[in-house]
Amino acid sequence: MVAALVLFASGARAQPADRSEGFIRRFDRDGDGKLARGEMPVRLRRFFGRVDADGDGFITAEEDRVFRARRNRHLGGPGQKTDGSFERLDRNGDGKLSKEELPPQVRAHFAELDRNGDGVVTPDEEQAFRRTAVRRRNPRRRRQPPKVPPTYLDVAYGAHEKQRFDIWTVKGPKPAPLVLFIHGGGFRGGDKRGVNGPLVDRLLAAGIAVASLNYRLTDVGPFPMQMRDCARALQFIRFNAERYHIDPKRVGATGGSAGAGISEWLAFHDDLAEPESKDAVARQSTRLTCIAPFAAQTTYDPRVIQELFNTDRVDGALISFFGMKSAADVKDPKFWPLFEEASPLHHLTADDPPVYVYYSQPNTELPPNSSGRQYIHHPRFGFMLKKRMDALGIPCILRLKEDTPRFPVDEIAAFFKRYLRPGAP
Repeated sequence: MVAALVLFASGARAQPADRSEGFIRRFDRDGDGKLARGEMPVRLRRFFGRVDADGDGFITAEEDRVFRARRNRHLGGPGQKTDGSFERLDRNGDGKLSKEELPPQVRAHFAELDRNGDGVVTPDEEQAFRRTAVRRRNPRRRRQPPKVPPTYLDVAYGAHEKQRFDIWTVKGPKPAPLVLFIHGGGFRGGDKRGVNGPLVDRLLAAGIAVASLNYRLTDVGPFPMQMRDCARALQFIRFNAERYHIDPKRVGATGGSAGAGISEWLAFHDDLAEPESKDAVARQSTRLTCIAPFAAQTTYDPRVIQELFNTDRVDGALISFFGMKSAADVKDPKFWPLFEEASPLHHLTADDPPVYVYYSQPNTELPPNSSGRQYIHHPRFGFMLKKRMDALGIPCILRLKEDTPRFPVDEIAAFFKRYLRPGAP
């Protein structure tokens, strides 16, 4: 299948630079040499935030070139160009591929490509086929699911389809502690199914229940929706603690990137419980006992981030997260209170819980005026957090890739066992 994938993606075509410049010229209706979101084809607009690396609301040929190169590496591996093959093979321009439009050497795999069996291959099906092939070539990239399925699947904690969680409960004579897993994805993507399987297995073996949360993304609304959704999920689970056989006073959280930031925000923010509310769920606490974020941003304030990394560029995810139109809105004072409210460090006080934080990005110097993709998971965020927590006397364990090359599943599980045990400090 992998050989077929290479053949599917092969063939003569223009060089990436020519494709990028041609792409800009083709759709640049106002002739300013760059593309606004509205100038892009509708089917490509969902990629706008990823291509617009500096978050200025426009795509240049260079940004498109970098995106294509990165996408080629991700989908096809070293030396394999994949971009543009679908459009090249789609001879009738209907946006899908029939079996006859495929190269002869690929037709034998048509059934694997045509996942829904409707007789044609869509771009999504083609990309899914590529990702599967890459994972088969590189098994270490596969995400390991938990060994056992959730006890309760797709439990609704709100009306929206994204307000759902899965929960693995633990049997025993006493209610179990709980760890929330909050997925990452720049507040624009990700899913609760991305839970770290080996970590779930370790926690369950230690008698700790796990809940993996979904929440509404920025295509539905900006901050504070994402944080508030996860707070509501926590309150809902606490309200139903007896049903899930958990101890509502012993709850931790973990997650990567955006999920790390939400975990920190819940851990450091004042309790969002509303004691006088008529809604029994809203009366529940949102405080946490401990957290173990990874690839964490400890502030979402673009002004602080720009100073921290000596850059004037804004990560594209933060544009939609704050409901801004472009990076220029960072200078608009009306957004400044939001920047502060969204940033976990803004809420850190001496009564907040212990933290274990891990960074897989190397602790290396970044180039001048680095992009969001270069700095958004940098350990410098973690050093800033540890400095603040050390000053307040709160335990903070910072682990770097240089010291811990592989994801520290056992250390994180041990951290939760220590701080979620009965009577832990």
